[in-house]
Amino acid sequence: MLSGSSDVVFWGADSTDFANITSGFPISGDRLNQTNYKNASFSLQLFPNITWDKIKVLSVWDIASTSDFGHVTLHRNESVSEESGSVPDRVHTVFDSCKNLSDNYRVRWTLNVEENWIEIGLEAATKTMNYMAFGWANPNRTKELMSGADVAVAGITDEGRPYVDDFYITAYSECMLDAKDGSAALGVCPDVVYEKSKNGVMVNNTRLVYGHRRDGVSFVRYRRPLNSTDEKYDLPVNPTEERTVIWALGLMKPPDSIRPYYLPQNHGGPKKVTYGHLVLNVSEKVDDCFGPLDADDKEDQDFIIADANVPLVVMTGEVMHHPNPPNPPKVLYINKKEAPVLRVERGVPVKFSVQAGHDVALYITSDSLGGNATLRNSSETIYAGGPQAEGVVASPYELVWAPDRNTPDQVYYQSLYQQKMGWKVQVVDGGLSDMYNNSVFLDDQQVTFFWTLSEDSISIAARGVKKSGYLAIGFGSGMVNSFAYVGWIDTTGKGRVSTYWIDGKDASNVHPTNENLTHVRCRSENGVITLEFTRPFKPSCSHDNKPECKNIVDPTTPLRVIWAMGAKWTDEHLSERNMHSVTSQRPVRVLLMRGSSEAEQDLRPVLAVHGFMMFLAWGIFLPGGILAARYLKHVKGDGWFQFHVYLQYSGLAIVLLALLFAVAELRGFFISSLHVKFGISAILCACVQPVNAYLRPNKPANGEEASPKRLLWEYLHVIVGRGAIVVGIAALFTGMKHLGERYGGETVHGLSLALTVWFSIGALIVIYLEYRERQRRRERFLGRGNWVLGNDEEDDSVDLLSPNQASAQNGSQNSGLMEVQLEPLNR
Repeated sequence: MLSGSSDVVFWGADSTDFANITSGFPISGDRLNQTNYKNASFSLQLFPNITWDKIKVLSVWDIASTSDFGHVTLHRNESVSEESGSVPDRVHTVFDSCKNLSDNYRVRWTLNVEENWIEIGLEAATKTMNYMAFGWANPNRTKELMSGADVAVAGITDEGRPYVDDFYITAYSECMLDAKDGSAALGVCPDVVYEKSKNGVMVNNTRLVYGHRRDGVSFVRYRRPLNSTDEKYDLPVNPTEERTVIWALGLMKPPDSIRPYYLPQNHGGPKKVTYGHLVLNVSEKVDDCFGPLDADDKEDQDFIIADANVPLVVMTGEVMHHPNPPNPPKVLYINKKEAPVLRVERGVPVKFSVQAGHDVALYITSDSLGGNATLRNSSETIYAGGPQAEGVVASPYELVWAPDRNTPDQVYYQSLYQQKMGWKVQVVDGGLSDMYNNSVFLDDQQVTFFWTLSEDSISIAARGVKKSGYLAIGFGSGMVNSFAYVGWIDTTGKGRVSTYWIDGKDASNVHPTNENLTHVRCRSENGVITLEFTRPFKPSCSHDNKPECKNIVDPTTPLRVIWAMGAKWTDEHLSERNMHSVTSQRPVRVLLMRGSSEAEQDLRPVLAVHGFMMFLAWGIFLPGGILAARYLKHVKGDGWFQFHVYLQYSGLAIVLLALLFAVAELRGFFISSLHVKFGISAILCACVQPVNAYLRPNKPANGEEASPKRLLWEYLHVIVGRGAIVVGIAALFTGMKHLGERYGGETVHGLSLALTVWFSIGALIVIYLEYRERQRRRERFLGRGNWVLGNDEEDDSVDLLSPNQASAQNGSQNSGLMEVQLEPLNR
């Protein structure tokens, strides 16, 4: 039965049928909001518009769950008239006397000597399918009282139906049948087994009157004669005589093809708990039963654990002992069990074979009543099923429901068209591997990291392997500059998960953050902490200056995860006592999209070699080759060209070696960071230059103007080369920044400063050389007319990229030739 809420009231109705009692009315403003009542008395103040003559049924009613916790039918101003046949309904649980046999077993009786019968009610807080035995011992025996006793064995079947049979005991054993003719040989057997005649019905002299099972308590009322016609197996009961009676509680064996009877098994257990005897005079009024029996296990409904490979057959059947009365006449049965409690595991699909008829549509809902809560102006969450989930035996509908980690711990299976036909679904945590799509071990294999990716969020779980007071995981390469998630159990026993930004190694450097976590869970099982939460990939921040706004998870890039454990955590003032006692030695790179991980290696030596090689190429060799081509052409011979070619090819070879070295050590090639993008662009430009040099047009002869192809080639060669240097330098600086983000430290800042100084000095040298080159060309241009005849060497200092200047020089040269005058030496 559902736990009572604050809306438990005294309720009035016209009758006890489902439609009338659910449409009843509260009769008083008093609330039954305590946790337990026992032998309590109430004084009710009825509402002004309510009078007792309007109340035919008085119930203790929970408005929130539409639950009847118990009711009585009120009869007033009614007389018994045999002529009219107007006899009020009988209250089957009311007797003249009651006697406690044990703490959880009692017997009630009503005697009618004139009509030669006694009605007995057996009531016990026992399990389903357990029997309740009560009867009279043989008066001629003073010991071994069970032998020769005449008892009635009663109980509630697995289908919720009451039963009672007349038994006779011949020995202290279970009923053993003769193998030849099936007759009873020995034991605790029904009377009909001993009697071979076909008139066996007359031998069973017990008649069932009523029975039910509620809140873990079984009750069966039956009638038997005081003096039976069966003198062989029934003992006469003298109502005025003190007689020894015996009783027992135990497990009942259901009928089978060999033994078509309910047969009690050995009760076992201690005396006066599962069996006993006492002296009783049924004519004396006895009433030592105070209050109802209280079963330890009130949830004695049928229990079904869903199996992923076996479908659950859903049908309808008659109401027998539904745990949440009142109910409609027809309720849901699962695997032939009436409204069982269904247990499912998160991450394990549940398959239903719906065969309940076209008027019953199965659905899984958050509403305890079902029947489409929207029609009651209530909200509900539907997890599976709906109008289409209906079928019959010949054409069942297959409904598959996969509860996940976001499914609440308790939901309900109900009919979409009728309230209260179903019951509860307990959703428990299965293995985390079933609830999450991926899992990896973190460093030292002390913590398992689980995750599932969705469209815009990630669900994460972490579980330790040893006992601890708290478990923390962090996103970052180390504890410093990391975002941490700490799971622990507070002093009230509640699991907590808190988020932090850590910018130092002291407790004062642990700063709480306000991340948007959902579906947060934390539990401790035998001291082992498990924490779970869901967070968006990109935090929704109104102020970007908050630290948590930078905690972005990119599923396409590796996520570096670290962990720590400690003895105690708190959400108030942290101190050194809250520092971790054990932690990971290095981060693990979790590849979220691939579902795998790899240990975070210390790649600083690798990256140092890669960076040094790239510095040699882009900081010395390649710029040196360009400077040689720009400023050494005035040197006689082709020395400048040799310098240019050797330096460029050496620099390109170093670039390619550094690239291969980095790719081999990093086990992959990912174009994701700005550094990689700059580097690839610079390498492509550098690789174009040798091809460009191979395809260069012929240089012009002395005195000829450069062809358009030659000029175009000059432009392309110079622009691509100088552009490669600029992009390569940018790659060096972004590489230093990437190294700093990955490992931090003052060394990276120092190297970045040194790199800036180096290229600043280089820029000053270039400015000086450019100034000297322009000055030299100006001096040559002004002194071009004073040259000596016969110097026919090519002037490679002519800048073909400055055609105007080249034309002027050629024009001046041609003009100078025309002005030369030859005079005889003997003038």
